[in-house]
Amino acid sequence: MNTARRLVCEFLGTAFLLATVVGSGILAHKLDAGNTAVAVMAVAISTGCVLTALILSFGGISAHFNPIVTVATAIRKELDWSLVSSYIMAQVAGAIAGVCITNLMFDLPAVMISQTPRTGTGQWLGEFVATFGLLGIIFGCARFRGVAIPAAVGCYVCGAIWFTSSTCFANPAVTIARVFTDTLTGIRPVDVFPYIVSQSIATASALALFGWLFAAEDKPSSLAKDLARFTSKPPVSGAPSGRESSSSRVTD
Repeated sequence: MNTARRLVCEFLGTAFLLATVVGSGILAHKLDAGNTAVAVMAVAISTGCVLTALILSFGGISAHFNPIVTVATAIRKELDWSLVSSYIMAQVAGAIAGVCITNLMFDLPAVMISQTPRTGTGQWLGEFVATFGLLGIIFGCARFRGVAIPAAVGCYVCGAIWFTSSTCFANPAVTIARVFTDTLTGIRPVDVFPYIVSQSIATASALALFGWLFAAEDKPSSLAKDLARFTSKPPVSGAPSGRESSSSRVTD
């Protein structure tokens, strides 16, 4: 698979993801008549739906959209370590681009440093729970029901925006990029590092626990292979149906 195509998918997918988060937050906040719960609901539903669509669309090439998924995939030996830094740079750049373009769409300055506080033990724990759960969903679906990864991830993120105190960033690229919008979904620069620390600890914990929980005597299907099966073209009528593409890469 051409590396340039993978990186473009990571850039575009992460950009659209952030455009969805920030854009839905801006519009909903304009319409919520002071009821923030309505705005949060709008962000949750929009993010879950668009994330599912993005994974389905780009998953045949590459659809991580998240540095923790990239690192976890490399640790699981499903991605070459030589690609990890390039993936992360594409994701962070795409996330920032998505935020800046969305600010402009709503007639705001392209860059606005957020003043929204997101700090405290409860929110850091919320980020741990959100990230830990996200990886558990990905690993579990990859082991037992790979075709469900896009819908499962989208549904989980939609729900986790509601049930976690941090509103489920669960993504270092998302966390960094949301510094650049002083709107409902922003985060102060000073609060970014603790969030990423929580996400990193959750990643290590998820790899340890779910690696054991979903282990099997037979080698588990890789995330890439499972998603390839789901996103590959259907066989021509009369042709064998067991062919799979081995070129795709995984979600999130």
